[in-house]
Amino acid sequence: MKPKHKKNSWKQWLLILCCLFLTACTPGGISADRQGGGSRETQTISLADIPEYSGEPYIVLNGNEPDFPKSEWNLQSFEQYGELDSLGRCSTAYANVGTDLMPTEKRGSIGQVKPTGWQTVKYDIVDGKYLYNRCHLIGHQLSGENANDKNLITGTRYMNVEGMLPFENMVADYVKETGNHVLYRVTPVFREDNLLADGVQMEAFSVEDEGEGIAYNVYVYNVQPGIQIDYATGESSLDASGTSKAETSEGDIRGNSRSKIYHCPGQAAYEEMADSKYLVIFETEQEAQEAGYRKAKR
Repeated sequence: MKPKHKKNSWKQWLLILCCLFLTACTPGGISADRQGGGSRETQTISLADIPEYSGEPYIVLNGNEPDFPKSEWNLQSFEQYGELDSLGRCSTAYANVGTDLMPTEKRGSIGQVKPTGWQTVKYDIVDGKYLYNRCHLIGHQLSGENANDKNLITGTRYMNVEGMLPFENMVADYVKETGNHVLYRVTPVFREDNLLADGVQMEAFSVEDEGEGIAYNVYVYNVQPGIQIDYATGESSLDASGTSKAETSEGDIRGNSRSKIYHCPGQAAYEEMADSKYLVIFETEQEAQEAGYRKAKR
């Protein structure tokens, strides 16, 4: 039996989305640049039509209606990942998410993948300190994908946790609770030859109930409040409102807020923890232990 607090949690996400949609800015004429991401091979999102970031992690596109033609509404789970372009950048990731596509094992290591624009940099004003995460286009909880370089882009902590994760969770909750399928597509949006995406377009549509359960079309900003980012290279600096930049250090202790286990430099999962959403940084082992954490065995 499922815990009561889990029941219909996707409906709660949907209600929140609808409320935000009422006040969201909706630019017209938006589409996506896609390779293998559906029936149409070449479409273009114009960044000129995307308003500047103004404090919310995403905006609604096309009246919140995703662009999945009826010919693609099917009950066969699949996943497709577009080829990397000549600069090594990801293109569209597209899936029909069902329970059979979801992982049956714990997430594996992804630290060996260095997506375009990747920089290892920390700031005190960023939750977990690390500015960048390796962001799954189609999240591991939906597809079971780990170190797939066609599915990982460089994204800010803010985009990953505040922007993308709520929409991903909405789909995961819905599929687990209903057993239905959700067409799910994420398209990174790059300006010219920049190595870092300006943002991502996320679309989802529940198949069996023809969008009654899940239907959204949003653009999520790849920004970090208080940080200026050079999208050509991924380099960054504090803006005028920021505080001190965190010192570069190889000796930080990386804790996992979910497991209450901490990892020291050189331990097996130390590098993997760098972009975990459960990352907590400690300066010393004593500090970690006083916070109730125990050291990893290997």
